[in-house]
Amino acid sequence: MRYFLLLVFILTGCQGGYYTGPVSDHFDGKKFYYPGEREKPRSFTRDIYNIWTAVFQPLWYLPKDVKPYSICPSQIKGIKISFINHSTVLIQSKKINVLLDPIYAYRASPFSWIGPARAHKPGIHFQNLPKIDVVLISHNHYDHMDVSTLKRLDKAFHPLFIVPLGNKIFLKRFAIKNVKELDWWQEIKIKNTSIHFLPAHHSTQRWLHDYNYTLWGSYGLQMGDKKIYYAGDTGYANHFKMIRQHWGRPDFALIPIGAYKPRSLLRVNHIDPFEAVKCHLELGSRLSMGIHWGTFKLSEESVNQPAKDLILAREKLGVSPKAFILPTENFFKP
Repeated sequence: MRYFLLLVFILTGCQGGYYTGPVSDHFDGKKFYYPGEREKPRSFTRDIYNIWTAVFQPLWYLPKDVKPYSICPSQIKGIKISFINHSTVLIQSKKINVLLDPIYAYRASPFSWIGPARAHKPGIHFQNLPKIDVVLISHNHYDHMDVSTLKRLDKAFHPLFIVPLGNKIFLKRFAIKNVKELDWWQEIKIKNTSIHFLPAHHSTQRWLHDYNYTLWGSYGLQMGDKKIYYAGDTGYANHFKMIRQHWGRPDFALIPIGAYKPRSLLRVNHIDPFEAVKCHLELGSRLSMGIHWGTFKLSEESVNQPAKDLILAREKLGVSPKAFILPTENFFKP
């Protein structure tokens, strides 16, 4: 019965559109798309793979759990960047604390009893977070927009939630009111930080019927004279060169390196470690860190395969280990 209800829930979801606005180079009046790439028919193979991933993926097991950080100070000098898990990263400056794609749930799933489960606890426990001023959401997939975590953050801190076009409706359904939607290349300034919403090559979907009804993207944060780039989830495309041209070189870039196998199904939406290093070079990033790996089993590679492949990619492309780092090299031994 549980699996029957799961199938019904996935197939039906919630009906109705999420965004109405003018047609643009990435919105056709109903759905979003990457510029120059009109939507292709949905792949039945990909849909079945997504359901299989949610239901039947085995758990990862690590030899030991991640040792959490100590309590984070509410204010710091300069800029501090703390990796928490998956794509969740805390960025702190003297005046503002920003949390990226937070997920504290046990599963990256609409259900508490099934779906990809975490392999380790968050690197910063929820109760040890500083006061969060801003939460940035890159897109609405369950491993990036976890409503249970957003509700906890709203109750604890009442931050500003910044989301791509069409995603406000999901937060409003749970009485989260302090929400701002952004389109690509739009900017909002909060305290000493300018937040730019930038392109990515990805897709969105909460149910089978709502493919690309909402926008996705990446973020650029200007904190004083420092620039921090967060790639979100993305496939390899020309937007990295565009971002460098129009926004500038980041001092620090957070680039995904996991959930990339099999390439025949995942290359459109997820870069692999080799492509991640190419993106680092195209951005001209002074320092990059690999994220989106080692927490949830979302694809076929093993828990530490992204770390191994990143090491090979750095060597092949001549990038120093000090220029593209792993946040958890002390936890995973590639």
